[in-house]
Amino acid sequence: MVSEIYLIKGHATEKTFSGKFGEEPGGWCSQEGREAHGVGLWKSIRKVWGTFKAKTRFEVGNGRRIKFWHDVWCDDMLLKDTFPSLFTFAIAKEAWVDDVQEFGRFREEEDKWFGKLARMSDLGPDPGYGAAQEERMGFDRLSFGSGLPLRCWAWLHKHQYFIGDSEPVKMFERTANLVNNQIINYRCDPSEKWLVLIGIAPGSPEATTRQRNMQLFSVDQQRSQALEAHAASFASFKVLGNENPSTLICKPGFTKKQADLFFLRILQMTFLCIPKVWFDICDNKAWTSIRRGQVLLATVNEATIVPFVSGQLNNLELAVNLAKRGNLPGAENLFMLKTTLHLRDMLRTLPFIAPMSYKCSKPKPRNKTITESPAYRKTCGNPRSKPESSLLAKDAPENVHQNGISISLRWLSSGSKNCFAQTKYKEAAELAAESPQGLLRTPDTVAKFQSVPVQSGQTPPLLQYFGTLLTRGKLNAFESLELSRLVVNQNKKNLLENWLAEDKLECSEELEILLRFDYEILVGYTPDYLFLLQTILRSDPQGAVNFALMMSQMEGGCPVDYNTITDLFLQRNLIREATAFLLDVLKPNLPEHGFLQSKVLEINLVTFPNVADAILANGMFSHYDRPRIAQLCEKAGLYVRALQHYTELPDIKRVIVNTHAIEPQALVEFFGTLSREWALECMKDLLLVNLRANLQIIVQTAKEYSEQLGVEACIKLFEQFKSYEGLYFFLGSYLSSSEDPDIHFKYIEAAAKTGQIKEVERVTRESNFYDAEKTKNFLMETKLPDARPLINVCDRFGFVPDLTHYLYTNNMLRYIEGYVQKVNPGNAPLVVGQLLDDECPEDFIKGLILSVRSLLPVEPLVEECEKRNRLRLLTQFLEHLVSEGSQDVHVHNALGKIIIDSNNNPEHFLTTNPYYDSRVVGKYCEKRDPTLAVVAYRRGQCDDELINVTNKNSLFKLQARYVVERMDADLWEKVLSPDNEYRRQLIDQVVSTALPESKSPEQVSAAVKAFMTADLPHELIELLEKIVLQNSAFSGNFNLQNLLILTAIKADPSRVMDYINRLDNFDGPAVGDVAVEAQLYEEAFAIFKKFNLNVQAVNVLLDNIQSIERAVEFAFRVEEDAVWSQVAKAQLKEGLVSDAIESFIRADDATQFLDVIRAAENANVYHDLVRYLLMVRQKTKEPKVDSELIYAYAKIDRLGDIEEFILMPNVANLQNVGDRLYDEALYEAAKIIFAFISNWAKLACTLVKLRQFQGAVDAARKANSSKTWKEVCFACVDAEEFRLAQICGLNIIIQVEVDDLEEVSDYYQNRGCFNELISLMESGLGLERAHMGIFTELGVLYARYRPEKLMEHIKLFSTRLNIPKLIRACDEQQHWKELTYLYIQYDEFDNAATTIMNHSPEAWDHMQFKDVAVKVANVELYYKAVHFYLQEHPDLINDLLNVLALRVDHTRVVDIMRKAGHLHLVKPYMVAVQSTNVAAVNEALNGIYVEEEDYDRLRESIDMHDNFDQIGLAQKVEKHELLEMRRIAAYIYKKAGRWKQSIALSKKDNLYKDAMETCSQSGDRELAEELLVYFIEQKKKECFASCLFVCYDLIRPDVVLELAWMNNMIDFAFPYLLQFIREYTGKVDDLVKDRIEALKETKAKEEEEKDVVKQQNMYAQLLPLALPAPPMPGMGGAGMGGGFAAPPPMGGMGMPPMPPFGMPPMGSY
Repeated sequence: MVSEIYLIKGHATEKTFSGKFGEEPGGWCSQEGREAHGVGLWKSIRKVWGTFKAKTRFEVGNGRRIKFWHDVWCDDMLLKDTFPSLFTFAIAKEAWVDDVQEFGRFREEEDKWFGKLARMSDLGPDPGYGAAQEERMGFDRLSFGSGLPLRCWAWLHKHQYFIGDSEPVKMFERTANLVNNQIINYRCDPSEKWLVLIGIAPGSPEATTRQRNMQLFSVDQQRSQALEAHAASFASFKVLGNENPSTLICKPGFTKKQADLFFLRILQMTFLCIPKVWFDICDNKAWTSIRRGQVLLATVNEATIVPFVSGQLNNLELAVNLAKRGNLPGAENLFMLKTTLHLRDMLRTLPFIAPMSYKCSKPKPRNKTITESPAYRKTCGNPRSKPESSLLAKDAPENVHQNGISISLRWLSSGSKNCFAQTKYKEAAELAAESPQGLLRTPDTVAKFQSVPVQSGQTPPLLQYFGTLLTRGKLNAFESLELSRLVVNQNKKNLLENWLAEDKLECSEELEILLRFDYEILVGYTPDYLFLLQTILRSDPQGAVNFALMMSQMEGGCPVDYNTITDLFLQRNLIREATAFLLDVLKPNLPEHGFLQSKVLEINLVTFPNVADAILANGMFSHYDRPRIAQLCEKAGLYVRALQHYTELPDIKRVIVNTHAIEPQALVEFFGTLSREWALECMKDLLLVNLRANLQIIVQTAKEYSEQLGVEACIKLFEQFKSYEGLYFFLGSYLSSSEDPDIHFKYIEAAAKTGQIKEVERVTRESNFYDAEKTKNFLMETKLPDARPLINVCDRFGFVPDLTHYLYTNNMLRYIEGYVQKVNPGNAPLVVGQLLDDECPEDFIKGLILSVRSLLPVEPLVEECEKRNRLRLLTQFLEHLVSEGSQDVHVHNALGKIIIDSNNNPEHFLTTNPYYDSRVVGKYCEKRDPTLAVVAYRRGQCDDELINVTNKNSLFKLQARYVVERMDADLWEKVLSPDNEYRRQLIDQVVSTALPESKSPEQVSAAVKAFMTADLPHELIELLEKIVLQNSAFSGNFNLQNLLILTAIKADPSRVMDYINRLDNFDGPAVGDVAVEAQLYEEAFAIFKKFNLNVQAVNVLLDNIQSIERAVEFAFRVEEDAVWSQVAKAQLKEGLVSDAIESFIRADDATQFLDVIRAAENANVYHDLVRYLLMVRQKTKEPKVDSELIYAYAKIDRLGDIEEFILMPNVANLQNVGDRLYDEALYEAAKIIFAFISNWAKLACTLVKLRQFQGAVDAARKANSSKTWKEVCFACVDAEEFRLAQICGLNIIIQVEVDDLEEVSDYYQNRGCFNELISLMESGLGLERAHMGIFTELGVLYARYRPEKLMEHIKLFSTRLNIPKLIRACDEQQHWKELTYLYIQYDEFDNAATTIMNHSPEAWDHMQFKDVAVKVANVELYYKAVHFYLQEHPDLINDLLNVLALRVDHTRVVDIMRKAGHLHLVKPYMVAVQSTNVAAVNEALNGIYVEEEDYDRLRESIDMHDNFDQIGLAQKVEKHELLEMRRIAAYIYKKAGRWKQSIALSKKDNLYKDAMETCSQSGDRELAEELLVYFIEQKKKECFASCLFVCYDLIRPDVVLELAWMNNMIDFAFPYLLQFIREYTGKVDDLVKDRIEALKETKAKEEEEKDVVKQQNMYAQLLPLALPAPPMPGMGGAGMGGGFAAPPPMGGMGMPPMPPFGMPPMGSY
């Protein structure tokens, strides 16, 4: 839908909004409303302006109100989106269409046009370049704008964009140097960003060469450069140091010439020229003196060149690029400006969740672009103003310098996926890396990159940042440290070595500590961690925390126990640092850390309770000493925490009463954790301590946990303390969800006793669940000053009399009036009745009644007054209502009763008042005056009441007059009923008085009808003879004469003929019909003859008298067609068909042709029927007539007349006639009809009946119907005409209908024509329209009758078969091989495998079964296949198992083979799958190896696969005959850690080397020394010496010396002693050296140690007496500053025992 919208200037609405809000540029819409009030509607309307404007298009008038770039006026897109490159270089981005120039002046002012767009020089057309030359070169003309011709264009591969009928797109204008040039080449670079146009022109007359000119054009910059060359080519070249390749242009060299390449984009590409092109960026005057010479060298002033380029040359981009490439100063502000502009371009259209701002704390609306934010306007200016006015203002550098980094970093920190893609991080990293002098390479930038969330599957932004910096050069100290931490955490320290070797990292003290720590771990050196921690602690407490955390994360556990580390921090009063350390290391929340958890909580509860509270709130600890912490929390005033930790009711009661220091909500939540009994006890204590102060908490608790505590218990609690206020507030929250009447009553009671009268009124009005009687009694007893609650109860539950009595006796008459007037006027009668009972003054009652007037229900009011005989009290009220126009029946009834009682002319009221109820008033009058009752009943037509009152009072004359006047049949029936004992009296009055007085024929007629209805014929005849025959006013009355004759017919038939002869004014036809009905046929015939009704007369003769002869005689006498027609019908009915046809012909009656045709066919008189039908055909054109005529001709064998007739015009239904003839076996006639109407289907069937099969086939071919083909085909089969049957069958089976195909197949098969059927199907395969059904049916036939052809058929046509159907056939015929093949083709691999295994003699093939087995879905089939192969093909079972190796459960397979006793049979399979390390496979193979005594493979299996019963195998082979087997047993014991058993086996077999190695690996000193003793006892001196070195780490030197000296083996022990002394001498030298250095450091830090001791003493005074520090299980430590107990000394690497954790005891320092 397109609509036109016009801006009506000067309109009142436009002036109003413009004046209030101001106009946007262009005046199309007002500015947004900023006021707080009164602008809501216009704000809502103004919000949709952006959406509305995006879907509108402007029509250009004078162009002064339409933005050139930002409004849709040319095509359906913004020009800034259509031409983004032009928009980038446009100066006036906010220009109007009128500013840029109208299209009519485009050609004359094209310089101004392009000056506005891109500062281009004149690229106009070449006037010397003619159209002929263009045509010869093959160039087309393209108009640009309004007629500007384009002089050169060409297709450049990807430039060939065909969009509909679009023409080529103009790329650029030629420069002046190509004027009068012939274009010889046009090229572009692969990225299509650079274009070059080359031309040649004749030189000067004296010159011998041509001029060679070239134009280089940048697509991005939309600028050109004129050069001299006759050829050029583009290439790609990567400059050292650049990440991306540069574009290189090559051209022939000429004389050096200066050129200003002012448009190069250094950020994206480097543009090089060969030969060199140098830049002239200085003043022309400065170079005048040296231009004649050759320039050899030029230098620049690095401090001023960047300001010069940006200020004097006004080239911001060139200045920034020079500063970046040369790292020159002076570009900081420019770089920030460029960064801001770049980010603005990137984020212009990106929606931010919250716009960027600097000092604004108010939330901004969602989906706002960054260009709308205040920060953007502050940095980049108003988007509606011109960019140069905002970006290059005086204060722009300062603004950019202050805000540029903030914008960049804010952009980097945004984590919204909708805001920017992954590449934005890399681009931001490149901006920071290229910033001059590392302006953006700050810790803030690193922190922003760290805060960006890492997307799954993508490189973290921080690693992208560091990667970009590493490609640019060296990192600074902070960056080096952060990157090193990342690398160390990821355990990729080899990268650090490479970067350090490449000098990519800047060294610092922090980096040295970090790398030193990790290097010490790498080389295996164990430092003195406690000393290092103490050293760092003196100078850098936070660094000490970090170091301690590093130690806690070391592999193998922390070398210093956590308690000792904590004590070191606490000795220096570093409580915060100790807390931070413990919180980090205790995160796993392990049970063994319970002591430390208690300790950190105790420390902070004493010193910083708020920190302890926060720790407890986080819930990170669960194994601390809860009773102790509960006591400290109570002392610290953290009562909530104390309550959470106490487990005894007295403790909880003691703490819970401090409600002044406990948050109420927290206390309520705590009650939820208690049991029901404890919670109620605590609530009682709170109420006992301070009922008023704690009531609110108790109420809130009861509300919150009413289900757990029980509502009854809570109510009893409040009632125990008689706290109705608490009961009121508690039940108030529970009332809406409860239906308990007692709850509602207690709430009403509590509210009443607390003075909440309004709440009592509300509940009594709204609640449906309280006990009304109980509530009423309570409210009456309470006697509230406000009676409205009681009014609500009594009004809702029907206690109005009680309410009235209560209010009247308590003198609350005002509430009575209010109830009647405002609450429920409908109950006013009850109120009046009770007031009358209470003997209230009549004046008050009258006033009360008059105050409500029409709202008062009159009927119950009258009833109440009438019961009390005070009806006259309402006289004034009723007259008042009547005067106001009331038509209420009850009002007038009451008023009538009053008038009747007062006898104030009641007849006038009863006859003139139309509103009263006659029954009510009449009933009231019956006992007072029956005549008045009759008047009332007559007025209201109250029949029953009037009859009763007149019968009762013998007023039969009034009754007769009323009945005659009433003319009501029901009333007549009632009064003339035989059951009415007063009927005789009434009839007498009717005959003698009522009817004679009546002059109304209607009344007489009604009375006559009533007599007829009452079956009083004799009385009626007597009355009618008197009226009709005695010259009364009704003698000639038509109806009375009819009635007289009819009554006589019914009551006295003998008088009928006399009345017929005497009377003339009666209804002859009607009376004749009645006479016929009364079987008075002669009287009826006489009546019809009298009135010349011949047809009715002849009907009487035919139908009633049944004399056809008299009827024929009567017909000859009157000679009427209608009479003959009736005679003919009667003759036809009697079966006189020929006579009837003759009579119809005399009557010329064709209407009964259907009956005549039916009768003639039944009588077989077709010759007479032909005569009749020829007569009928002359009168009517009925298809039935023509059809029956043809049929009659066929019946009398007049085939020639049939052919002649159907050639004549006729309306016969030839199709139906033909079908009829076919059904009656008149095939020759049917053949004529079907041939004439071209009904080939029926003709074919007819010819089949005539056994003309060839003709039948021809007719079926013309019919081309499946049904016809089937009929002909089946007939041919029955006649054994198989050739013709095949022709028909082919036409049937090519149909897609499956039923037809199956029907043909069944027909052939039922008649035993199997070969003919197969021949038919095989012929059908070659048909072009052969479908799946044919192929499938042929397969089924092959399966049944020719199984030798079945497999070949299936393989040839497997894709065209209905495989499920053929599967059923093969299954029925037991063709198992073919069935298997079909299952495989149908992807029924489970069924295929089952079939193969069940019918293997026919269906099994090994290769096929393997393919099927891997595809089955039922896992059980795998194991069934294993059993199958085991039974039938055991030689191939390994091949099968190898195929199923990835699918079967190896344990189950091994169990199957073991139960079958053929485990050796699958040994190859088990070897192949042993890599899965399954226990069953390993044990089976190991058992086989033991049986085969293959100890090499057994040892290999044990080494590589450890999932088996090692001890069981060792016990099995330790008594084996082979030595190697026993050796394997020792080896297994060694692997299982049973060192003694392994050594015993080795010693038993004299395998001393194995025994020594086992001792060394066990680490057990006693075993090693026992082995030494064993060698000495066995006199194995060499073994003794070898054992000293193998078990070097375990053997103590004093034991060696003792054994060697006592057994004279000093010589064999001496090498060991020398090695031991040498090693320990070196260690002592190192310790002495370290000691000297430690003493020097100790002296330098004596003062610091004193301060530490002082702080330690201060901390000791702060600790409470209840803070013991017992030693933890498994840890040393006895207090804060003491040492710790050392574990048993351990040796290692052949060294003597070391102090714990590799450091000397504390006492040595």
